[in-house]
Amino acid sequence: MAQHWQELVPVDHYVVASNGLLHDYDRKILSFLYQPLIGPDCFSVYLTLWGELEENRLWADSSTHHFLMNMTGMNLKGIYEARLKLEGIGLLKTYVKSEEGTRSFIYELQPPLSPEQFFMDGMLNVYLYRKIGKNNFARLKKFFCDKAMDGNEGYRDVTKAFQEVYSSAPPDAIHYLQDHAVDLNAEEGQTFMGRNEPNPIQIPKETFDFNLLISGLSDSLLPKKALNEKVKDAISNLAFLYSIDVMQMKNIVLSALNENDEIDLEELRKAARDWYQFVHYDKLPALVERVQPPAYREQLEEPKTQDEKLIHYFETASPLQVLRDLSGGAEPSKADLQIIEDVMFNQKLMPGVINALIQTVMIKSDMKMTKSYVERIASHWARKQLKTAKEAVDLSRKEHKKYLEWKNSGSPASTGTKRQTKKNTIRQEILPDWFDEESSKASPESKESSAELEARKKEVEEKLKAFRE
Repeated sequence: MAQHWQELVPVDHYVVASNGLLHDYDRKILSFLYQPLIGPDCFSVYLTLWGELEENRLWADSSTHHFLMNMTGMNLKGIYEARLKLEGIGLLKTYVKSEEGTRSFIYELQPPLSPEQFFMDGMLNVYLYRKIGKNNFARLKKFFCDKAMDGNEGYRDVTKAFQEVYSSAPPDAIHYLQDHAVDLNAEEGQTFMGRNEPNPIQIPKETFDFNLLISGLSDSLLPKKALNEKVKDAISNLAFLYSIDVMQMKNIVLSALNENDEIDLEELRKAARDWYQFVHYDKLPALVERVQPPAYREQLEEPKTQDEKLIHYFETASPLQVLRDLSGGAEPSKADLQIIEDVMFNQKLMPGVINALIQTVMIKSDMKMTKSYVERIASHWARKQLKTAKEAVDLSRKEHKKYLEWKNSGSPASTGTKRQTKKNTIRQEILPDWFDEESSKASPESKESSAELEARKKEVEEKLKAFRE
């Protein structure tokens, strides 16, 4: 992000570690299943970090980020963004320690999901399908499958069991093992090397209102025991992936209930997918098509004022829909969609917050979507930990008000150097650095007046209003 230098500098040291041994087969999984989702830069960073590990070792020697920049040919900002994407998709864990003004990192590589886990994941497989298309998806699935050992070809199993080949240990050997049990364990601070199971992506359960779901289902319809932790994990992921609200999820859950009053997870995933494809004309979701999770919505009652209608719109529309509405119904460009998707992925901003961000950018930059400008605002809002559309709208208006107060506090042309320096200092204190970035690129003669800025703000809000009503 634009503030990557606050998180990372070239002289910061790092050590690569691995959560279990990585195998050569993992390279194929990363190349064909993960690379379409994370892009070539992330793929390059992961393989470079992996390359620093000696064969069959879990720890590498210390390096600096300057070394990583030279090895990958990427700048520090690119490495930082790649790191965030790897963390988000579950391929990397990052640990940091600061002491005596220096920082050091541990980059722990996580093994990728197995092909079976990936294709059955329920999230990553859907995004991959959407990314590469039906034919390529089927081709990859065939690549990672092979003939099953069914045992129905005239062969019979003649494998011997352990007890048929080996005799039990004599009593003195058992006593020896009991006396030397401590010698059998790894030494303190060490661990045996082996293959560790990767963790699939899991959306926090707090993002879905399970209390509301349970209150809408009586025990006669759905026993409470059916909503176990595994089922709740699946519901959280499906609600995130397909932007399903509580009311619709209730119907989907009931449709997945089997004769044993248990929720069939595969039926649950299928019902959620079928519902989404029915509503969205047989399409599958991309990240920009998500809407604000119900747990982070504030406008729950029927909106009455214009502000309430705007918040409700941001909470119920996807970023893709907002971009369409601002374009009069036309499809946004792939470049604009990629900018928004990258910001959602890297900064982990909620869709409602992203919608408010889109409005702010369109107002400030004459309906243009500039990547660096969007990233600067998103980075600022992420540090502010904005979660709801209302928080984002309120902050945007607050910063706009500060900007107008600063701009109207005096004429720069009529002030001396001392006054000008003082004004610049005040501006740095009360305004985020992104706020006047677009207008500062223009010459003084071409800078917009406050009235023009307000007029454009009204134009954007009128466009959105036309699609809300």
